[in-house]
Amino acid sequence: MTADIRKGMPSIQLTKEEFERRFRARFRDPAFADLSPSLQSIIDAAWDGYRHSRKAPLTRKAGPGFADPDYPIANDWLAARDAIRKAQSQHEDSSRPPRILLINGSPRSEHTCPGEMSKTWRMVELAAPIFREMGLAVDILNLSRLVSEFGKTIHPCKACVSTSMALCHWPCSCYPNYALGQTDDMMNEIYPLWVAAHGIMIVTPVHWYQAPTALKAMIDRLVCADGGNPDPSSTHGKTVAEAKALELREWPYPRHLAGRHFSVVVHGDSAGAEMLRRALSDWLTDMSLIAAGRVAELDGFIGYMEPYATSHQALDDDVAFQKEVLNAARALGNAVLLHEAGRYDSPSAGLVDPEPK
Repeated sequence: MTADIRKGMPSIQLTKEEFERRFRARFRDPAFADLSPSLQSIIDAAWDGYRHSRKAPLTRKAGPGFADPDYPIANDWLAARDAIRKAQSQHEDSSRPPRILLINGSPRSEHTCPGEMSKTWRMVELAAPIFREMGLAVDILNLSRLVSEFGKTIHPCKACVSTSMALCHWPCSCYPNYALGQTDDMMNEIYPLWVAAHGIMIVTPVHWYQAPTALKAMIDRLVCADGGNPDPSSTHGKTVAEAKALELREWPYPRHLAGRHFSVVVHGDSAGAEMLRRALSDWLTDMSLIAAGRVAELDGFIGYMEPYATSHQALDDDVAFQKEVLNAARALGNAVLLHEAGRYDSPSAGLVDPEPK
């Protein structure tokens, strides 16, 4: 018998006892023992927010420029939208030097486990001066902060786009969700960095043939940058029927990051680097970013099949790979400068995609 796909999954609603057990688990340090009465008051308030699903407790009316000016929009979303608009203005300001977003995709850090910097970070430090020497401004996005810094996380994508493209808001409106304790989301810090950039360079290791967890989380949450709906009031939040109807009225599929150039450097120790480099390049190309050429798309191995314990020495010895990283940076920098001078553009510029999905 075929299962009824519309029955859905069972509701996940905690009892107050289970909610309190999970909440208290964050305060196991004996230093909190004398604060139990105060903690209980906080738990009671948090339980009330959870029980009444107060995802966004602070809102204001959307106002002019929105499909429904009276719709209450979360203050957090409005702040994120304003930061993106400011970044877009910076991106379009020809009086400013073009910007490069240089991304460290490795979670390793000397500031927490394992207590040693990553080879990826060393490559980021190799690339950054190249861009600055070319007169480009550099923003460094260090994704290892997610595991070494208090209050930094990237929550999972909820795949709203698989229900309807119009349900996926730009920027993402799924977080923060105060009722579920899903706060401290780093994506509202990350979105403006991508928007302001003229070129993006991702330097990353390969983890089990895939992108590291932090990098993959960012990739998933950038889905709203490619076709996302910039007006949550048009769907009254996450109203599925309204979003589907809006999408079926020929959704324009706005490419919020189109035209930026990219470079990808992927390194491994035994396998998977080429697969990940191709996957990252395909993803960026699908978002209408422009590859900076073959030299800017690099994959290779450092200390191939050698002990991990000597991998930093292997990088020291592999001068050729270091130079390839520098060349990838130069190729991206050249592409950005040529584009800004009006001497280089995508060959597909001005063409209409008949199937933009």
